[in-house]
Amino acid sequence: MLKSNVKEPIAVVLLNLGGPEKLEDVEPFLYNLFSDRQIIRLGPWFMQKFIARRIAGKRAPVSMESYRLIGGGSPLARITAEQGAALEKSLADRGVFKVSMAMRYWQPFAVDTLESLAASGIKKIVALTLYPHYSIATTGSSLADLRKAAAASSVDFEIAAVESWPEQADYTDCLADSIRDGAEVFGGDDFQLIYSAHSLPVKFIEEGDPYLEDLEKTIRAVEGKTGVVGRLCFQSRSGPVEWLSPSTPEMLRELADQGCRNVLAVPISFVSDHVETLYELDIQYKDLAKEMGIRFERTAAPNLNEKFISALRDLTLIACCEKGWIS
Repeated sequence: MLKSNVKEPIAVVLLNLGGPEKLEDVEPFLYNLFSDRQIIRLGPWFMQKFIARRIAGKRAPVSMESYRLIGGGSPLARITAEQGAALEKSLADRGVFKVSMAMRYWQPFAVDTLESLAASGIKKIVALTLYPHYSIATTGSSLADLRKAAAASSVDFEIAAVESWPEQADYTDCLADSIRDGAEVFGGDDFQLIYSAHSLPVKFIEEGDPYLEDLEKTIRAVEGKTGVVGRLCFQSRSGPVEWLSPSTPEMLRELADQGCRNVLAVPISFVSDHVETLYELDIQYKDLAKEMGIRFERTAAPNLNEKFISALRDLTLIACCEKGWIS
């Protein structure tokens, strides 16, 4: 593409879940999460926050131990800020871009991010989800929160939303490279590739949520590049509802029964290291697999991978071009 002559600044707001940065943040973070009626309905609407507070208080001690084992808090905000800085640098040849972030359940919240952008005189926003696979529980909730904050602002923001990108070429290249690199740790021995995605209540899929379909699109694209066939499973279940299956522990038990001794896991729905990769995969599931006689390794999360930052750049520029903000 040619260099843009547009001088008006454009914001890119990276959307993600957020996470407690220290142990005392864990309970209020969980309260924010369980208070979101868009993803979980706890009794009648007027009881949602009361029940959310009870659940957060009950679960906090266990969650705090998980975060303690990965250093005392989530690195998600730090990594997202680093991704944003790398993206902003990569966009410098195309105009004036300011990259920030809005977390759904912890700081910085969308309302604070928009307030900062308003103070900078920026009205054009690319809302770029860091969830490659769309779900109403993730991207849907984050976009609704951002738009609510925008509607309450005195500034007339114009928002270009990037809602999903399961087949983006640089992103799937990044995953393919990580699989090739990960396979090397087995020294040529046979291994089973699994794709471990964040689980979702089955009712969401039954109601038309495209999350599972998006995951399958990514897997097909990656398998077309690696020639390695993998199996999809799901982690991070919580609550007494029917979740997508098989769970990652169930998959490990099945593979152990089949005599599998080496497993390479791809954290397919996570573009940044967080408690799901650093605790669930690296500690909890690795220990479980060891008990079953399985060597369990995982591929690197995209984090600051150059191809991943290139993917974010491409998604941003396409959104801006579609809006006519750059040419």
